[in-house]
Amino acid sequence: EAGSEDIDILPNGLAFISSGLKYPGLKSFAPDKPGEIFLMDLNEDYPRAVELRISRGFDLSSFNPHGISTFVD
Repeated sequence: EAGSEDIDILPNGLAFISSGLKYPGLKSFAPDKPGEIFLMDLNEDYPRAVELRISRGFDLSSFNPHGISTFVD
């Protein structure tokens, strides 16, 4: 709804998208909503972003993703 901050695409076509950056002076469309990570499979005919669930015990209220990168081993 409010756009993404960054995207990282793996060689297999899976894309990880960070969203929800809150930065002083930057308008936020959802100031009370925590940041999110989405997954999109670019191999699908009609790809759609799906929100990934973040593990329990993680402080979601302060999650403010700025960028994203992946490591493939």
